[in-house]
Parts: sequence; structure tokens; C-alpha cells
Amino acid sequence: MMSYDDFPSLRFEPAADGVLHIVLDAPGLNSVNPQMHRDLADMWPAIDKDDNVRAVLVRGEGKAFSSGGNFDLLDDMINSYPSRVRIMREARDLVMNMVSFSKPVVSAVRGPAVGAGLVVAILADISVVGRTAKIIDGHTRLGVAAGDHAAICWPLMAGMAKAKYYLLTCETLLGEEAERIGLVSKCVDDDDVLTEATRIATSLAAGAPTAIRWTKHSLNQWFRVFGPSFETSLGLEFIGFGGPEVREGLAAHREKRAPDFTNLGATTAE
Repeated sequence: MMSYDDFPSLRFEPAADGVLHIVLDAPGLNSVNPQMHRDLADMWPAIDKDDNVRAVLVRGEGKAFSSGGNFDLLDDMINSYPSRVRIMREARDLVMNMVSFSKPVVSAVRGPAVGAGLVVAILADISVVGRTAKIIDGHTRLGVAAGDHAAICWPLMAGMAKAKYYLLTCETLLGEEAERIGLVSKCVDDDDVLTEATRIATSLAAGAPTAIRWTKHSLNQWFRVFGPSFETSLGLEFIGFGGPEVREGLAAHREKRAPDFTNLGATTAE
């Protein structure tokens, strides 16, 4: 088996059936620190080269998938221009490396799925979520544009009306509703998420590899068409990390209160 020591923030559990289990296991409901953000972006080309892997299953340890970026990651983006540029590259690579990854990916989602963790959960080829899973894209509540993966897939998967509603309001999207609007593949009882995701990943690993991979490649052309929209959203998001709104958003997040964006001075957005 290939070594994945270059990605120390993640746990890799290879199985004899050809399914590689990737586990997000970190404090704060598997929050994403700077190292994990880098690892989530860079691991896909390495896994693609591992001939022992025929399918991938991604999950969070315990009762959460991921609570998103932690304070260290957010502080880096706000306060350091070199870090902002590096993390923007990682955010781009996380999305495009998953789109280009040739093997089938299944996500098993229980509890919150937010931020960089949500990217992996939604861009998986098949997403299995619990009924009470909480999908939250909180970019605008933080004070930045909804970048990451949203522009490349939410309108295509859930429709523009639903995409705008949830991305502008940051309202929590429960697993059952996410399935109803087409944002995720399948919703099951919370206790059945891992069992069902494992069943699907095992089935895909046993399937015709070329047929499955070429079908995935063809379907992902739909995402590639929306590459310019994704690049725009990503650029606008990271411009926002240098502005005043995100500082208020982060302060509110730290203080566990609603943000107040009404007295930050006049801004112009076009």
C-alpha cells in the first residue's frame, strides 16, 4: 500500500476490498486547521496513483462530518496576505482535484458539514447523509462571498432558486431537505449512514473500473463548464478576507452572537 504520511492531519484506513476510508478526526467537531486544509486539497492526486484504491469513502470521526475552518485558519486568511494567497490556491485545488479525481468517492455525513468539510461532502460522487445532518454554507454570515465549491455545483444540483436561498441566508439545510432538493444523493437514518455509505463504496470498488471512471469523467464535464463561475466566486471570497465585514463576522463567531454588518461604513459591490 502507498504511504500517506504527507497528509498527517487525516486518518487513512485501507480495506482489503479496495475501499480507502479517509477519516476527518480533529478537535472542535473535526474542524479544519491549516494543515488539514492543505491535506484535503493535495491528497487526491496521490490517491489517484494508488493502484490498490478502487473507491474512496470519506467520513468524520464521531457524530460530526466537519464544523469547517477553525480560528487558526480564519486568522491566517484575514491577517496574512501570503497565507491568504496560499489558502486560496488550496481552496481551488480542493475543488478541481476532486472534480479531476478518477475514482468514485462516497461521503458519509452525520451532524454538521460546514466549510472545507462541506466541499468534500458535496463534491463526493455519491453523498449519503443522515436525516438530522446539518449542511451549512456560512460564508455570507462570516462576511465573505460564497466561494469554495458552491458556485460550481449548487445551482446545477439544487437549482438556482434554492442555491441562492441557502447561500444568501446561510440557513441550516437538514439532511432530508438536502435530499429533496437534489443537493445530496441519499438520506437515511443517522445510525445507518456509515453502513449504507460503506455498502455503496464496496459495490463501486467491485464494479467495472474503467466504465465507472469514464462515466464519472463525462458527468464531471458539467462542473468543468462552470469553472469560470467558480473562479469568480473564489476570487471575490478571498478579496473579502481582506475587508472589514469578515472581521465583524469572525468576532461574532468567537463571541457566539449574531454579526452586525450595519455600521461598517459604506461599501460598493458590483
